[in-house]
Amino acid sequence: MKVMRRNIGPTKKLLVFAATACIAAMVSARGSAGISVTAADAAATYKAKCASCHGANGSGQTPAGKSMNLRDLRSAEVRAQSDDQLYAIIAKGKGKMPGYEKSLGQASCKALVAHIKQLK
Repeated sequence: MKVMRRNIGPTKKLLVFAATACIAAMVSARGSAGISVTAADAAATYKAKCASCHGANGSGQTPAGKSMNLRDLRSAEVRAQSDDQLYAIIAKGKGKMPGYEKSLGQASCKALVAHIKQLK
């Protein structure tokens, strides 16, 4: 039986490579188990998912944050919470805030805890 091979042009090869790279980037961005999440990744995730309500500095002084009477993430009250308590809030949600564990993964949620703890 003769196997027929198709000749894929350079443009199609580039598209296949780009699609593969995009899929790999999406998988690593999820922060799945075994994938490390850097501080820069956590900062970018915070900016994309959290800052619109909590503010870039964590103060909660955004229109959305003010309307929901959000706590300042830099406050003693928030800083007194354990990493596990903060993780649970980020992962499962609280009040109007949705949970992010399913969409971001455990590693990204843990990295967000570390990011929040360093806000000043």
